[in-house]
Amino acid sequence: MERIVKVHIEKLPEGVFLATSDDVEGLVAQGRTVSETLEIARDVARKILELRAEDSDKNTLTIPFDYPLVIEM
Repeated sequence: MERIVKVHIEKLPEGVFLATSDDVEGLVAQGRTVSETLEIARDVARKILELRAEDSDKNTLTIPFDYPLVIEM
């Protein structure tokens, strides 16, 4: 299964590149080049998503999470 994940890349003052993502909470990857950083980010994202899928298979609750609360007035 394929999934599209938006990744934010920035160059740090040290000269390395940093990748983060709002789509995959916890994704942080660093590399010497943009290409290397994206490759590492892809591996990290895959692992995070695999672990989340395993957790959901076990019906465990991951914290924190968002929940739409309906309030009657």
